[in-house]
Amino acid sequence: MGMEDPIQLKDEGNKFFQAGDIDKAIECYTKAIKVCKDKKVLAVIHRNRSACYLKKENYTSAASDASKAIDVDAKDIKALYRRCQALEKLGKLDMAFKDVQRCATLEPKNKTFLETLRRLGADIQAKLKTTFSTDSRVQNMFDILLDEEMEKDKREKAANNLIVLSREDAGAERIFQNNGVPLLLNMIETGKPEMILAAVRTLSGMCTGHKARAMAIIHMVGIDKMCSIMAIDNEEIALATCNLFQCINDSLTGGDTREYGKEEALVLDAAKDLKTILLSLLEMVASKKVSGHGRDQALNLLTKNVPRKDKKEKDNTRTLFTIDHGLKKILKVCGQVPELPDQLPLTENTQLIASVLLNKLYDDLKCDPERNNFRDICDEYIKSKIDPNNMDKTIHAVNTISGLLQGPFDVGNALVGHQGIMEMMVALCGSEREVDQMVAVEALIHASSKMSRASFIITNGVSLLKDIYKKTKNERIKIRSLVGLCKLGSAGGDDYSMRQFAEGSTEKLAKQCRKWLCNPQIDTKTRKWAIEGLAYLTNDADVKDDFVEDEAALKAMFELAKSKDKTILYSVACTLVNCTNCYEKKEIIPELVQLAKFSKQHVPEQHPKDKKDFIKMRVKRLLKAGVTSALAVMVKADNAILTDQTKEMLSRVFLALSEDPKDRGTIVAQGGGKALIPLALEGTDAGKVKASHALAKIAAISNPEIAFPGERVYEVVRPLVSLLHTDRDGMQNFEALKGLTNLAGFSEKLRVKIVKEKALPEIENYMFEEHDQIRQAATECMCNLVTCKEVQDRYLEDGNDKMKLLVLLCGEDDDNLQIAAAGALAMLTAAQKKLCTKLTLVTTQWLEILQRLCLHVNPRIQHRGLVIIYNMLNSDDNELAKKLIESEILEILSVIGKAEDNPKRQEPIDAARACLVRAMDLGLIKPFTSPS
Repeated sequence: MGMEDPIQLKDEGNKFFQAGDIDKAIECYTKAIKVCKDKKVLAVIHRNRSACYLKKENYTSAASDASKAIDVDAKDIKALYRRCQALEKLGKLDMAFKDVQRCATLEPKNKTFLETLRRLGADIQAKLKTTFSTDSRVQNMFDILLDEEMEKDKREKAANNLIVLSREDAGAERIFQNNGVPLLLNMIETGKPEMILAAVRTLSGMCTGHKARAMAIIHMVGIDKMCSIMAIDNEEIALATCNLFQCINDSLTGGDTREYGKEEALVLDAAKDLKTILLSLLEMVASKKVSGHGRDQALNLLTKNVPRKDKKEKDNTRTLFTIDHGLKKILKVCGQVPELPDQLPLTENTQLIASVLLNKLYDDLKCDPERNNFRDICDEYIKSKIDPNNMDKTIHAVNTISGLLQGPFDVGNALVGHQGIMEMMVALCGSEREVDQMVAVEALIHASSKMSRASFIITNGVSLLKDIYKKTKNERIKIRSLVGLCKLGSAGGDDYSMRQFAEGSTEKLAKQCRKWLCNPQIDTKTRKWAIEGLAYLTNDADVKDDFVEDEAALKAMFELAKSKDKTILYSVACTLVNCTNCYEKKEIIPELVQLAKFSKQHVPEQHPKDKKDFIKMRVKRLLKAGVTSALAVMVKADNAILTDQTKEMLSRVFLALSEDPKDRGTIVAQGGGKALIPLALEGTDAGKVKASHALAKIAAISNPEIAFPGERVYEVVRPLVSLLHTDRDGMQNFEALKGLTNLAGFSEKLRVKIVKEKALPEIENYMFEEHDQIRQAATECMCNLVTCKEVQDRYLEDGNDKMKLLVLLCGEDDDNLQIAAAGALAMLTAAQKKLCTKLTLVTTQWLEILQRLCLHVNPRIQHRGLVIIYNMLNSDDNELAKKLIESEILEILSVIGKAEDNPKRQEPIDAARACLVRAMDLGLIKPFTSPS
């Protein structure tokens, strides 16, 4: 008989199967099937191979093999049960149910069959519930939403349910399959803001992370339609539609990591849609039909998605395309003069957002030809607008230059230097119309900068502005020209001896600014310039001090900082940085001062009011006037306007405010804890470190639930851990450890988060630190973490000195350090009996150190030592227990345990008695006889 005998091959296969070699078994059965002629034998081989496939989790083949056996014998119970298992795994519950039903009919007493039958029955019920209810539920929501008569709160509830449903993939798919997109369009057609919002938010959910669905939705809704929704004059709707565009963009550009099967080919090419979206957004930028809010969001989308995220990427074609098709449109926004008739609708922020976008685009260019092209387009645009016979067109050109000066300064600066431009600005300053003067003065201010290449400004700016300041009767012009003077005059930072204005005039100007700031009759835009002036003038310490004593002026500034107009953030931030002296300080080295005086060079000096006590007083006054609540609002501003530089300034201010522990409660009460989190997570490196440091100060002494409500508290952990790095200074390490100690003592969930953020190696590192306070803080932090299973595992591992260090720290002569180290040991030995034995192996001094703990005069330390002894007696290591009782420990226990009750030392007394009782239970000492 050759190896081609099916029976023999089948038996071979069975042997392999028994031995667990499934692949070999499949090989034998497959050969056997090829040569087998007998129908009944063939059925058995198929049935066996089906069992192999089940083991390999190849359920489709398992089901088809079982079916072949059942075709031959409909009562083949093994094959039926195998097919049932495979079908269940394939999600075909009803078919699986039928198979097991047949099994149970054939063998009514078989427990496995009955159990499976019951389980599948329940699963099918549950699935039916969801399949039928789901879709009727989606329908139901739309019915409620589109029913005019339905009461408001029911509609609101349905809208919320719909949004929530769209945020999980299965729900989004259900809405999509149930005619959801046309119904959402019906909601938008009602024109009711709350309906439009709900529909847009639902569409955002449906487009998130699913390229195919996002592309389908673009084509069903239409990009033009989305733009027209974003163009509505309603801030919330504009923001929600902007978010929808962002979700679509992220899904189309591969923010979507899903695996696609056959439809891969259909969904791959999103380039065309992305290009259409880009062109449509550029169309919106300069369209009259678009509201100010819609324009802001169109510009924000361009800022966020056009320039490269990372300069390492080579491809900046999106930027080049945007410059070709849209630069003139963005310049048009910058040139709008709201005081003139027939302008584009704008918000207070639109023009600054446009400047920021121009800056990002210019910054994304890679070579001179690209930069020259950008400049030429700007140049050509401005030339085309200047018209001596048409003032309105001309001031549009000047305002465009202002926009460039606030964006890519070099480009604007070069334009100011062009022939005729400056003369035109001077001419406008003398115009009859207020609006001409305003536009010209503002342009002069933006051009007045240390970096200015227009020598004209440096030589003539001051006299020109002084002239306007003196002559004009118009407050609005007066304020603006004053800011220009402040700006040109502020050269020396906080340097006392470098004043361009005559002594005293700085204070006079500042007083004037404060007066304007507090005058509600003056329009917000103009009062904003008063803050801009203070941002320069508060370089002077006398001005700072006067300003913080003027509570009305502070409050007026904070109110403006909270207003919808966000263009003010930068000046407010500068002013606060100046008042709290938290700018980067240039170190003044005494030797150099001597040297400079000797060589007649200029020496920077410090103003007496920039000394510590004055700064402290200023901080208290700012806090009292409500600076924290203003900062909390400022932090929420849109990223286009809240630049990283401004964020860094706000972080510096927060750190200065939280210096005194007594003030931290006020900061927390006004929402400062929460406001710091975004500052610590994104921005410049310096800014993130300052914000993290302020967070650490707050976390160290606040109840985390109150300081960082809800889930926010988990976001605090990472910034604190980042301060543990060795390149941070000792104060930052120390305060971060203090903050983490407080968080770790709060909840297991926080402890787990701290471990997850890889804080343990850093904390252990600081337990070795020379510096006493840092070492103590690290040990206290560890003490609060040892209840965590992962931390215990680190102490159980071999090959490190963690346990040794903890024992040795218990022997240091420092109460707080001993309390923390002995506390950690007490908890570790209670949780892990193995550590009781390990403790005795890591250092020969273990017994002596424990005795010293048990004899300590501080009851807290003594108590911890006695608990460690109790844990060791309780550790199932009888040798160890014997060794302890044979040492002087017994005498120590007896003395403490026999003492009179004493409320001041009751904990150690009770612990010693518990140890003695335990020793008696172990039969190591005789029970006490009470004295007769």
